[in-house]
Amino acid sequence: MGQYYVAIILGENQENQENQENKEIKKEIIRFYIEAFISSGAKLTEHSYIGNPFVSTFESFLTPEGMFYKSRVVWAGDYADNEEGIDKNLHGIINDYPDKSFHVITKQEVKSTEDYRYIINHTKKQYVDKTKNNYHPLPLLTCEGNGRGGGDYYGSNKDQIGIWARDVISSEKEEPEGYKELIISFK
Repeated sequence: MGQYYVAIILGENQENQENQENKEIKKEIIRFYIEAFISSGAKLTEHSYIGNPFVSTFESFLTPEGMFYKSRVVWAGDYADNEEGIDKNLHGIINDYPDKSFHVITKQEVKSTEDYRYIINHTKKQYVDKTKNNYHPLPLLTCEGNGRGGGDYYGSNKDQIGIWARDVISSEKEEPEGYKELIISFK
């Protein structure tokens, strides 16, 4: 079956209040998430291309003008591993929100990120140039659960999928100083 993804902005990792003795169990705070537009496709390779309205809109939140500039990002698949200490992954946690509410982006709200050439990883001090890829690097580098369902990415550099998951990410117009370019090609 196909695996479906949601794009998530995470807050700071918090220690689980119920388990103060085991400091290794962490609880993620989900600050925001959106699901793929119907026309964009919910499977990873259906929407992971430059110019996709869903990916561009999410990326716009990571620009200096966006409300989640320099935030922790994960593209969470519904077949991803469970969170430590609970029997659900991030995708499952979202589906269990009592009111089932999420931010809906309408076609009028679709944002362009054409001028933002660079995806920056502030955690690893790396960046990628979107113009050097056939696929959009943001969903691929930040995804969890790839390789477990139809529509996942199985092309070149498959071992690099998800290496930026949960890291602090932004989208910028200028190449960052002091950061190393991650030269990677997804085909």
